[in-house]
Amino acid sequence: MDKNDIFRILDNPDFIPGIYNYCDRWCERCTMTTKCGNYALEKERFPDEESKDIHNEKFWNALSDIFKTTMEMILEDAKKKGIDLQVDDSAIEERKAVKKAAKDTEIVKLANKYGKDVDIWFDNSGDIMKEKEQELRKQHEMEIPGLDPVKDSAEINDVIDVIRWYQHQIYVKLMRAVTGKLEGMQDEFDDDMPKDYDGSAKVALLGIDRSIAAWGAMMQHIPAEENSILDILVLLERLRKNTETFFPDARSFKRPGFD
Repeated sequence: MDKNDIFRILDNPDFIPGIYNYCDRWCERCTMTTKCGNYALEKERFPDEESKDIHNEKFWNALSDIFKTTMEMILEDAKKKGIDLQVDDSAIEERKAVKKAAKDTEIVKLANKYGKDVDIWFDNSGDIMKEKEQELRKQHEMEIPGLDPVKDSAEINDVIDVIRWYQHQIYVKLMRAVTGKLEGMQDEFDDDMPKDYDGSAKVALLGIDRSIAAWGAMMQHIPAEENSILDILVLLERLRKNTETFFPDARSFKRPGFD
């Protein structure tokens, strides 16, 4: 795929500009894929399952082509605008310092802890989850009136998918948001413009909201793990409140196409 192919695909009046900048990247569950240029490009680049397999040469060849094309477009655009892409050592050191400061903030630490705690929970709850699976299988075989083990099993799997999807994304989005706010570059240019870091923080908050709901559902299905799940919910609620305090305008940020 060359740059002409990219321009051809993106030349669609139905696409909403920038809709992909503030989404959770869960295309399989998104209702706005027909409005997303990034989704269209991904479908073109990776048209089948083989091309999406990271262990397949076809995937890496496609990724290599994307890298080359993207670099060509970056260099051409920078040349037209007279932008020097060389980065001096001081800028690199400043970036490292900002990244370190972001990692030291309370919300990023909490997000990092949450990601680790989720892995610990699933490791420790493996036997109980297996017991639940066996229980639902027996209910299905016995066809007990008033019970719907197939539905319960599907709900549990869905809850796990939600928890796992946002487990690390919350940290990534908050790191991007905190780093942007600490750099303060956008604040310097226009105080009235919506802040990119608020958009990233909003995506993180939505991930926190959905994770809280998912853990609440998990607790209903696995009541034996109520105490351990409550610990996680307390952590998430603390993270939610601290994030809203750090980014007071994040909830009101209007995401293109979604809000």
